[in-house]
Amino acid sequence: MDKRINYRDFSMLIALVLIATYFYTQDANFLSARNLAQLGIELSATAVLGLGMLIVILPGHIDLSVGSGVGLIGAVAAVLVVNQDWSALPALAITTVLSVLIYTAMGFIIIKERVPAFIITLGGLLVFKGVHWLVIASETVPVAPGGSENLYSRLTTYYLASGPGYALSAAAVSGIGFFVWRGHRRHLARGLASDGELLFLRWFVSAQVIFLFVLVMNQYKGVPLAALLLGLVALAVHIMLQRTRLGRYLYAIGGNEEAAVVAGVPVDRVVIGAFALMGLIVALAAFLQTAFGGATTTTTGQLMELDAIAACVIGGTSLKGGRGDVIGVLFGALIMAMLLNGMTLLAVTPEQKFIARGLVLALAVWMDVRLSQSRTG
Repeated sequence: MDKRINYRDFSMLIALVLIATYFYTQDANFLSARNLAQLGIELSATAVLGLGMLIVILPGHIDLSVGSGVGLIGAVAAVLVVNQDWSALPALAITTVLSVLIYTAMGFIIIKERVPAFIITLGGLLVFKGVHWLVIASETVPVAPGGSENLYSRLTTYYLASGPGYALSAAAVSGIGFFVWRGHRRHLARGLASDGELLFLRWFVSAQVIFLFVLVMNQYKGVPLAALLLGLVALAVHIMLQRTRLGRYLYAIGGNEEAAVVAGVPVDRVVIGAFALMGLIVALAAFLQTAFGGATTTTTGQLMELDAIAACVIGGTSLKGGRGDVIGVLFGALIMAMLLNGMTLLAVTPEQKFIARGLVLALAVWMDVRLSQSRTG
């Protein structure tokens, strides 16, 4: 099993290298500091949404509404700021609460009324899309730098200077190292197996990637704020999944819901809580996506639910629940973002982009099925 897991880890890394190499040979600007900074911003919304999808998929559910949710929540905040002259901070706060309430309600209906998540979230996809268009009157509402909406737009236009960027990267590397070391010690104290050399190698590689990222970003304008927000969300989700009771419950429900019930896991509350967290993450992804586009339009958030699901599946998350982690989702989101960024740089037609995204999603699901069969076989 360990070999198969390592193979998946290395296969994602190899895929990233191959994709980067291909696009670099087609256009050397692909690996320029400017384009990599742009890639980091593009990645943020998709990866954040993918982390929310991971939380929902782990207990065995799915959410098809998040793309439309991104469009709707981003639109409400934009209309409040631009058309209603609200300050950005209250507008973002109010719409965040709205998003959490909406997704909590969906989770409540799914659990209490025993309606499949697929159906409820599919209905949400259509409803949110329609309300989104009504909110913006099917027009474009710009979110540009300057004026009261400056804070909104700065989510994807602000960069950390080199000094703070290096300080944050050092803090991140130290924090990751501390958690890895503490987890290793806890496993040994409980008599569980823990490969210290492998853990150190993973930490060392992660540290190199973080410092390299900051170094490259400083060749342009610095570390994008959007990338920093993604890092904070990824850290929070990782800690929640690996270090809290809620995280253990999510894995337990997805692994075997009946056994979880027998063990005393509050399944209803956990699943509703998972959808509430999805609402929080949808709000952040909405703000990032709208700020990145500079406006909210009828196409904002379109098909982002598929990119989020693809990021999870590519990263090793099982659609049946019970298996998945943050690192895998980040790898999967990076693969999707890199494909879209490279195709945009090469001026690939929209129809070819759709074909490529569909093929990647189908291939990822096929790999998940094959690996699942090989584990049980």
